[in-house]
Amino acid sequence: MTTGRDVDELREEISAAPPFAGPAVPTRRRGGRMSRRRVGTAGESLTAYAFLAPNMLLLLVFVLFPLGWAVVVSLQQTNGFGAGAFVGLANYRHLFSDPLFWRSTVNTVVFTVVVTPVSMALGLGIAVLLNSVLPARGLFRSILITPMAISGVATALLGLLLFDENNGVLDKLLDFIGLPAVHWQSGSAAAFASVVLVTLWWRVGFNMLIYLAGMQSIGPELYEAARLDGAGAWQRIRYVTVPLVGPSSFFLLILNVIYSFQVFDIIFVMTGGGPENATSVLVTYAYDQGFVTRDQGYAAAIGMVLLLLMMIFTAVQWRLSRNRDLVE
Repeated sequence: MTTGRDVDELREEISAAPPFAGPAVPTRRRGGRMSRRRVGTAGESLTAYAFLAPNMLLLLVFVLFPLGWAVVVSLQQTNGFGAGAFVGLANYRHLFSDPLFWRSTVNTVVFTVVVTPVSMALGLGIAVLLNSVLPARGLFRSILITPMAISGVATALLGLLLFDENNGVLDKLLDFIGLPAVHWQSGSAAAFASVVLVTLWWRVGFNMLIYLAGMQSIGPELYEAARLDGAGAWQRIRYVTVPLVGPSSFFLLILNVIYSFQVFDIIFVMTGGGPENATSVLVTYAYDQGFVTRDQGYAAAIGMVLLLLMMIFTAVQWRLSRNRDLVE
């Protein structure tokens, strides 16, 4: 029979016992000692690797392997048929003395410097308008997003309908109102401008969509507080909207610069790099060298230079963004 004293001693033993830590399996450490590890860790790791395996396989087959092969080809002199002759860094040394390469590089940089900030600024401005109380906002969003559903080649063909100097809509409209026609294909500046305008029409909708998604996460109380402090419409955009959509701006900056350096389809269809290489960029020049001149080793070297420029720009932007976040 249990007495009151025995019950008190039993309660004290239960309260003094350590809490139950759950099941554990022994694992051997270095030196032969044993430690605890939760059950299922190995199984979870295997499951994670199983989910990652298809993507890793696709990345290896369609990205890493072609990239490695392009590096090998850039060190050869080959026309794509038969075995190439190893020439080392000769293709890269030839880049420094090639005026067309430097012309294409300058055109690529100018195209990037013009298209990237203008498309981002237009996208932000339109997003601000569509985020306000604007009639038929859904209709305007659909119209602006429509170019995203069209391929680059189709966009360039639509651009030709507008800017063709023989039968284009714009030149016919200029002739109708009594203004001289513009030589969109035979004039260097006009050809470059036509490519830029078509690219802006294609990219602004995407930038607007990203900015609009970023603005949806900004609380209305911030704008209300700024309004109560006497901030006008422009001040609210400058000191509230622009800083808070900073992550969207960083994402769009990287994406737009990469696209601008890799632009090909619109220029290839609309101008082919002409007239007189006025619209030739790095990718179109690499295409001409690889598939017209059939110097695929030199074309691969141009591609490696383009990849290096992209990696440097992305690394610098990433570093600047991290430093800014740390300062803030």
